[in-house]
Amino acid sequence: MAGQGGARTLLSGALLVAALAFTSAHAGNQKEEALADSVRLALSNAINDARPPKPVFRDEAGRLRYQQWFNEMSGRLKKRIPDEFSRTEFLEAAWYEATRAGLDPGLVLGLIQVESAYRKYAVSIAGARGYMQVMPFWTKVIGDSDRRKLFHMQTNLRYGCSILRMYIDMERGNLYLALGRYNGSRGKPQYPNAVLSAWKKWEFTPAAVASR
Repeated sequence: MAGQGGARTLLSGALLVAALAFTSAHAGNQKEEALADSVRLALSNAINDARPPKPVFRDEAGRLRYQQWFNEMSGRLKKRIPDEFSRTEFLEAAWYEATRAGLDPGLVLGLIQVESAYRKYAVSIAGARGYMQVMPFWTKVIGDSDRRKLFHMQTNLRYGCSILRMYIDMERGNLYLALGRYNGSRGKPQYPNAVLSAWKKWEFTPAAVASR
């Protein structure tokens, strides 16, 4: 019996390792890079902006387009985030942080799907944390050194979107290479292809909205 128990323990451990390897297959190791002072300051200012993630619209047409997007994404996300309040809070923040960084919200949702499978407290083997799998060193480079905040939803999304925006700018708009940098695998196809494929699942084309 003891031998069988030990074998079961070893098997359970092996399965756990295999499961962790599978769930973190795309979670990479963002590299700490030398940043120009202007870039570091811009990122720091973006991270420390305390405004709440509430969408603001210039006109009614913009508000209606956002509502269409929200309704559609809420339906798609329901299985992953069943609680309506949590889902609403998440989508508001994701849309706000993505558009604030000049990113398509669908791209951000696809990246989150690949990085963490929408697990708020996900931690990769490399130590990346949260929805967008942000490496803790970023809190020292552009934040207040509090790594625990990477498990705060809006903070994690803000870090992730700001960092991805920086990489896109560094790569002069080349999203493929920027995604590789985000994952710490620049030049390798697996991660960018996974995110671009996931993005298609979160694309959204709004219905025509009559202007007033």
